Amino acid sequence: MMSNFEGKNILVIGGTSGVGKALISNLLKTDASLYVASRKEPEGDVLSKVNHIHLDVNEMSDELDALPSELHGLVYCPGTITLKPFQGLKEKDFQSDFDLNVLGAVRVLQASLKKLRAAKGASVVLFSTVAAQLGLNYHSSIAAAKGALEGLGKSLAAEFASKKIRVNLVAPSLTDTPLAKNLLSSDDKKEASDQRHPMGRYGQPEDIANMVAFLLSDNTSWVTGQVLHIDGGLSSLKPL
Repeated sequence: MMSNFEGKNILVIGGTSGVGKALISNLLKTDASLYVASRKEPEGDVLSKVNHIHLDVNEMSDELDALPSELHGLVYCPGTITLKPFQGLKEKDFQSDFDLNVLGAVRVLQASLKKLRAAKGASVVLFSTVAAQLGLNYHSSIAAAKGALEGLGKSLAAEFASKKIRVNLVAPSLTDTPLAKNLLSSDDKKEASDQRHPMGRYGQPEDIANMVAFLLSDNTSWVTGQVLHIDGGLSSLKPL
C-alpha cells in the first residue's frame, strides 16, 4: 500500500480527532502529500507534516482553491451522533444533522470536483453508519442523514465513473471516538457494547482508518459505489 501513494495529493476533511486523526497517522507512513481541512489545527508535530486549511464546511467560500490542481483522494470525516427518542427531536436537529453530514459533503465535493477529475484516477470516501441499514433506537435523525448520504454516494459513483473518480462509503458501528464518549463512559457500557457485536468488541479508530486508507489506494481501483460495513459483524450476523 505504501508505494501506491507516491506523488498523490490526499485531502481529509476533519482529521483532527477520532477516525480522521487515525487516518492521518496511517497516511503519514506513506509518500502522500496530505491536506487537512478543519476548524481546528492538527495537534502536536502532525501540523508540521501536513498542509492545514482552516475550513468550516457550513460556511465555505474559496478555501479549497489553495489545493493543488490534481486531487487523488478525498475523505469527508465530519459527522454527528444525535441520539434522542423521536418525540424529543426537533426539526432543527434533523436539519443540523443533514447540513453537516450531507450538505457539507456536497459543498466539499463541488469545490473539489475539477481537481478530482484532473487526477484521472481519484478516490472519494464518505462516512455512513450501521444505523442507516440496521434500525436502532434513538437514531432516527442521524440515520436519515446518513441514509441520504449513501444515496448521494451511490449516485455520484455512477455519475463520476466515466471521469475516473471512485466513490465509496464506510459504515462503522460504535467506535471509540470523542463522538461516542457518552456511550462508552463506564466499564458497564463498554462491556455491553462489546457484547452487542458478534466479534466481541466495539470498534477502534484504526479499524475504520485502515479500510479508508485501503479504499484510497490503487489496490481498490475496481471498487466503487459500495457501502462497506466495518462494524464487527453487527449489521449482518446473528451468532447463536
